[in-house]
Amino acid sequence: MPITKLEHYSIRTTDIEATRKFYVDALGFEVGPRPNFPFPGIWLYQEGIAVVHVIGIDPNDSSGLADYMGDADMGTPGSGMIDHVAFAGSDIDAVRARIASCGCEMRERKVPNMDLRQIFVNDPSGITVELNFAGA
Repeated sequence: MPITKLEHYSIRTTDIEATRKFYVDALGFEVGPRPNFPFPGIWLYQEGIAVVHVIGIDPNDSSGLADYMGDADMGTPGSGMIDHVAFAGSDIDAVRARIASCGCEMRERKVPNMDLRQIFVNDPSGITVELNFAGA
């Protein structure tokens, strides 16, 4: 069975609202339907696909999350923390302006030997989001 595409990635956070605001306001995602899991969270969509699953961690009661997904310590080396995720984008100027209007710091790069520009921005949980713009 070949692997064909990335379905989604999940973020565990104690601040669902800051995470929602970043992905919706700065990156243009939409909040959409989510199953009735026994822990808080939201699903964020791009073009009708839930690509980011935000998992809320209640510091006072994480039993629903632990019962459903297991107990992971986000700060433990080897816990599966990722460096970055990447998305393809279009209209680099509009995306740059949208991110700047939200007060998010970003870094821009041009990939050597390729017609590819990149914007890097960190979400509220510290995950770097890479945005790639071909021919920009």
